[in-house]
Amino acid sequence: MYDLLLRGGTFFDGSGAPGQGCDVAISDGRIAAIAPELDGPARVTRDVSGLWLLPGFVDIHTHYDVEVEIAPGLAESVRHGVTSIVMGNCSLSLTAGRAEDLADVFLRVESLPPALVRRWLAQAVSWQTPADYIAHLRGLELGPHVAPLLGHSALRVAVMGLERALREPASLQELAAMRGLATAALDAGCCGISIDMVHWHKVSGAYAGRSVPSHYADRREYRMLAELCRDRDAVFQATPNPQRPGSFLFLLGLGIGLFRPALRLTVLSAMDMSDHPGLWRAFPFAAWVINRLLAGNLRFQTLGEAFIIDADGPLTPFFEEFPSGVELNSAADADARRTLWADPGFRRRFRADWLRRGLRTFHRDPARMAVLASPEPEQVGQSIAAIAQARGQDATDCVMDLLARHDTALRWRACSANERPAVLRRLLAHPHILPGFSDAGAHSRHLAYFDSALNLLREAVRSGFMPPEKAIARVTGEPARWFNLDAGRLRCGARADIVLLRPEALHTPSRVAEIDDTQLSGARRLVRRDDQAAVASVYIRGQEVVRNGEPLPELGSQPQGQVLTPHRVVADRTALLQRQRNRLDDDTFEHPFQDYWDIFVYKHQHRANIVLHCVGVVLMHGSALAALLTWNAWLLLGIPLSQLTGLCGHLFYERSHVDMRDLVFSWRASRCLNRLFVSVLCGRYGGEVQRVRAVYARFLAEQG
Repeated sequence: MYDLLLRGGTFFDGSGAPGQGCDVAISDGRIAAIAPELDGPARVTRDVSGLWLLPGFVDIHTHYDVEVEIAPGLAESVRHGVTSIVMGNCSLSLTAGRAEDLADVFLRVESLPPALVRRWLAQAVSWQTPADYIAHLRGLELGPHVAPLLGHSALRVAVMGLERALREPASLQELAAMRGLATAALDAGCCGISIDMVHWHKVSGAYAGRSVPSHYADRREYRMLAELCRDRDAVFQATPNPQRPGSFLFLLGLGIGLFRPALRLTVLSAMDMSDHPGLWRAFPFAAWVINRLLAGNLRFQTLGEAFIIDADGPLTPFFEEFPSGVELNSAADADARRTLWADPGFRRRFRADWLRRGLRTFHRDPARMAVLASPEPEQVGQSIAAIAQARGQDATDCVMDLLARHDTALRWRACSANERPAVLRRLLAHPHILPGFSDAGAHSRHLAYFDSALNLLREAVRSGFMPPEKAIARVTGEPARWFNLDAGRLRCGARADIVLLRPEALHTPSRVAEIDDTQLSGARRLVRRDDQAAVASVYIRGQEVVRNGEPLPELGSQPQGQVLTPHRVVADRTALLQRQRNRLDDDTFEHPFQDYWDIFVYKHQHRANIVLHCVGVVLMHGSALAALLTWNAWLLLGIPLSQLTGLCGHLFYERSHVDMRDLVFSWRASRCLNRLFVSVLCGRYGGEVQRVRAVYARFLAEQG
């Protein structure tokens, strides 16, 4: 007997395959059967006709490390269909280090309410090892499944102490200690390591205003951590500093995989920045160079909607990117900030910082800063530039005067990225850019992107820029597969992490709301609310935890989620390199083929691609023979032309993975090319294609 039978929904499995009418049966928290019609008895049968049935969303960029300790249900994400999260991003985690030190690191970067941090500190568990931390997470009453990263800032604090971690690179002895601790974290189940270079991230407490510890590492420290991840095919998450393009180039250099295993590198960056409208083109190009030409495994992350931040007067992440703004964010209270504004020298510094050009994330344009709340009601809804014009005042002076007079009573909003829907859609559709960047759990007063995955589906349905099944895969199966996590797919035997959606409700956007969250000591935070309740239900391991967009009492009071540990399928670097060379496409490493000829045939099935490869073989041998007979070395240029011909076949007709060593020259590729040519001439190649297809189809059927 099934525990639950869902009848009549449109089923999406998370692979990108089109939806189809199916019944889904669940037993013991897992998918027991999927078929057009299921007749077996069930304890509960639910008619889900008219609903989409799809895997729970995978949120790859959250900062729930502190919140999960206090409210492990993580209801603000789960209510929007998220059933798996990755936390520990941007170098911030609780995996290692003293709780008091980590509080100073987390409090300001994540804009966490002080009451929340104090509550966490009062009940913080002191774990001695990363394995203890993972065991501790398993003991929480988790709502969604959790995959932790090891944060580099926490690692530095644990080894060097907070003061030295905020001042200087590590010594050789400290590097060795970090290596040992990071190795233990990866072995215990962390899915990777995160580092941070972005200029927005500062600490609080005695060292208020200093950048987080990860910023003070030198390149050998970053390389050491990257090599640990490379050897284990673990995720290496990084945030470059947009004010220092060299940090971006350094990270791309780490991603090069020629003659070594590819680093599973994911880079978080605002791509379509409002102040630099042409810069976004660099990201798809960089991904193409690293992944296609330099054998890398790079994925950028982008937010699937406009990057809007609400500010409490001078307290905003926007101000962390210039020195006088850091001073304001570091001030102890409103009186300290008023003292700064009363100082003519500070006002001169603020004006200079505000007007300084260069590569910056926040545009600092008063015309694009809208007032949300003010002690002067007539200002609400106006831009600061309009207020300045009405006063006959310089716009920058108006910014300073309003902040000095009203402090945090002035609430304003600005957008710094993703303002152009057409550009954003191109980024979201790119195969090497993952929808992420939700920052769920962080900046609680400034942003709320808890439903960023759902918003991608809304945009796909509204604009048609992507089929719904592809949009679903982009936030379920694709990120889970790339992060090596058992999530994001619905098939027999998989965990029953299911979202039921009302497709007609996807045409209506959600709204931003402010609440006093009782689970977080009444802290005021921004959230998303969906008046149309697009999420009809969320099931985690077969248990319903959300109904009509509202969390049920079971969420966070009973354990539903698990700690997700990544698949570790390769024991040594040589085997890992061979596995990466033999993948079928960017993400398909698992396949039944042992002989490289079978892999080669699988990658060369399109008729036009086969013809171009045959032309390439003729060019290669013909140019070599002609050069030998005529003693004209110029004819040898036909050899690289032959390689270019084959590459065009993959570019235009069959975009399977091409290993660069095979493209330039390898005996295995040369042997298979010649065999392809002979097989085509003899009329046998079509049979080889059919044989390989049949083998792969059987493999997929066995995998469920």
